[in-house]
Amino acid sequence: MSLARYIRQIVQGTGSVNDLPEPEAHDLYAAVLDGGASELETGAMLAALRLKGETHTELLGFYRAMSDRVHALKVSSATPRPLVFATYGGGRNEPNLLALLPLMLQRLGIPVLLHGTLEGGDRVASVYILRHLGILPCVTLAQAQKAMDQDGLAFVPTAVLCPALAAQLALRSRLGFRNTAHTLAKVINPFQQRSVQVASATRCEQFSRLEALLSATGVEALLLKGTEGEPFANPRQRPRMLYFKDGVRRTLFDEEPVSCRGSVSLPAAVDAAATAAWIRLAVNGRVPVPHPLVNQFACCLFASGYTEDMNQAKAIAAVEAGGLAPRPVDDVAAQTLVTQ
Repeated sequence: MSLARYIRQIVQGTGSVNDLPEPEAHDLYAAVLDGGASELETGAMLAALRLKGETHTELLGFYRAMSDRVHALKVSSATPRPLVFATYGGGRNEPNLLALLPLMLQRLGIPVLLHGTLEGGDRVASVYILRHLGILPCVTLAQAQKAMDQDGLAFVPTAVLCPALAAQLALRSRLGFRNTAHTLAKVINPFQQRSVQVASATRCEQFSRLEALLSATGVEALLLKGTEGEPFANPRQRPRMLYFKDGVRRTLFDEEPVSCRGSVSLPAAVDAAATAAWIRLAVNGRVPVPHPLVNQFACCLFASGYTEDMNQAKAIAAVEAGGLAPRPVDDVAAQTLVTQ
C-alpha cells in the first residue's frame, strides 16, 4: 500500500479539504500498525500529524484501527465491570499515587487492569511502584488472563496488548516528540465491552480531544485531568471528573477552585520505595487518603456498577477510604514515610 497520497494530504495542513475522512484515516493507520509502511513513511506521517494536529475524524479512524488490533482479555460477568487504567506518565515532582486506587478497588472485588510501559525514563513509572507492592508485569496474555481471573488485578505492558502501538510509542526517543500513539494509548481497552476506561489528559487541547473521542465512540469511561500524566486526581486539588456512557457525558465532580496545598498527608519522597510504602499505609488505614482520591474512588465504584447510585458510591468511598483498619500513625517508621 502506497502511503504517499495520505502523507501528502496531511502535509498540506489543516482544513476540511486536507483532513482525512474517517475511513481513510482508518486504512492509513491500519497499514502502519500492520507493518505496511517503512520507517521513513511512518516517521513522515507522525511528523506531519504532529505539526497539523489530528482532527476528531482522523482520531476516530485511528482509534478504530488500533482497537481492532488490541489483543482481547475476558472478564467474568459475575463481577463488577473492570476498570482499565492507562499508565504512561510517572512521578517527577509529585508522588505517583496511581497504584493506590487499584488496591482499594481490589479489596472490594472490583477487577482492575493497568497497562503501560516498562521504562519510566527520568520519571517514577507505575511499574516500579507496583513491583514494590508485589505486583509484577504480565509478560504474556495467558499470564494476564490468569492474574485477572485469580487476583482481579494485573499490570500488562503495552507490547503484550498491542505490539504495533508499543513500537510506535518507542519512536519518541528517536523522533524527539510525542506522536499519535501517545493519545491512543490512553484508550487501549482489551475487554472491549462491559468495562470502564479511566483516562486522563494534562493539556486542555488533549483533554478536549479525548472528551470528543469518548463521546463519539460510546464507550464507558471516566476522564479527568491527570497528575503529571497519570490518571489519578491531584491529591492537593480535585480536578473535574467526567463519566461517559453511550455517548452521554455526565459531570460527577466539579473542579475545586482552591488548592489545599500543604494540608495533605503525602509520601516524604517521590521515589518508588517511599511511594509504595506510603500506599501500603494508606490502604491499611495508617494515613488518610486525600479527599480528591476518595472522590475518584467513588467515581470508580459508580462506573464499575458496584453501586448504581452516585450518592451511595460517595458514602461507601468515605467509609472505605477512612475506615480501612484505621490506626493512628504513632510509630517512628510510619512517620518517616509521611510529610504534612
